Amino acid sequence: MIAIDPARLRSRVETLARFGGLPGGGVTRPCWSPPYEEARAWLLGEIRAAGLEAWVDPAGNVFGATGMGGFGAERPAVLTGSHIDTVPEGGILDGALGVLAGLEVLQTIREAKTAHRLPLAVAAWSDEEGRYGSLFGSRAFCGTLDLLRVEEMAAVDGERLVDAMARAGFDARRSGEAKAPAGAVAAYVELHIEQGPRLEEAGIPIGVVDSIVGVRRSRVVFTGQADHAGTTPMERRRDGFLAAADYALKARDLVVKHGGGRSVTNFGVVHVHPGVSNIVPARGELVHEMRGPDAKTLEALARRCASLASRVARRRGVGVELRPMSATAPALCAERVQAAIEGACATLGLGSTRLYSAAGHDAQNLAAITDAGMIFIPSKGGRSHRVDEMSDWDAIARGANVLLHALLALAA
Repeated sequence: MIAIDPARLRSRVETLARFGGLPGGGVTRPCWSPPYEEARAWLLGEIRAAGLEAWVDPAGNVFGATGMGGFGAERPAVLTGSHIDTVPEGGILDGALGVLAGLEVLQTIREAKTAHRLPLAVAAWSDEEGRYGSLFGSRAFCGTLDLLRVEEMAAVDGERLVDAMARAGFDARRSGEAKAPAGAVAAYVELHIEQGPRLEEAGIPIGVVDSIVGVRRSRVVFTGQADHAGTTPMERRRDGFLAAADYALKARDLVVKHGGGRSVTNFGVVHVHPGVSNIVPARGELVHEMRGPDAKTLEALARRCASLASRVARRRGVGVELRPMSATAPALCAERVQAAIEGACATLGLGSTRLYSAAGHDAQNLAAITDAGMIFIPSKGGRSHRVDEMSDWDAIARGANVLLHALLALAA
């Protein structure tokens, strides 16, 4: 039975981890950064060394393929992939596994001369982690990128997307040219670590994803009054940070109460201005993220949180402004792709279970233009977005082999 080369896949995973690698383990490799551009150049070299065609589109997405010179509706491709950018102090598998396993699968199929009717391709989508714009590359490819907002897209530290892309040799204003022709993708399958504990705790080797959560991010800015921290009486203070803190705690309780048991929320970025110990903060700024698998629930939570922000601001005598940053809709995975994954598991004698993805992925954008799905493998301890993120190497090989047979079934 055709199978991937586990040693070759492991070698590529470990080599990619060196780009932006940290002394104590883990990786910091944000999209468009120098380590990312070095990794992109390395990946293009690996794609070509594997005997595949290689190209980069105007949104910075990297592709490798068999039997095609680009995307076209006349011969739609079965596509796999993920991303090679990371969060700060992230792990070596989040995203990278799906890209390198996809490359390994395509190389294995080419070397074995295994017949497949449709062409196969692997993608490394740009800025999946959303330093500048969440799922940026796959949104551009799928035609859902808001081109009017490209000029204003920026990282939380203020760096503009147009400047970051220009430094890497790309024109952000041309990102819309990355849109694939209608009908150019026959199916999409993404292999990923689960990033949670469900598979490991259940002792199940493969997760067949049936849906992917939507993610909403907003800046919430409370503006009060700067005052002397020693001489201003407590009852007269209009503290922007305390309003932000009050909102964060109450919003968490609101999501827990009204989120249907599957919605989550986080405040991962906090800015206080002017940010010195002897001045009452004039402004407290949060980046508020909410995730959930149900679109109506997410929309209701957004309305409730907007109302909550107004109430907190009135009670504390400050102003408030909500600035939407990004929003992705929950997506259902295609039954046809789920069946192909389960068929691959049966062929390989592997147990599987259906489950939803609690993290956002490029697959949810692809689901808008084709039949899309995902394969999960267990994460050790459920850990991800941290330097000790890992999966067992045998689990990685199993996931790659499931991807191989699922892609062949979809391309047959």
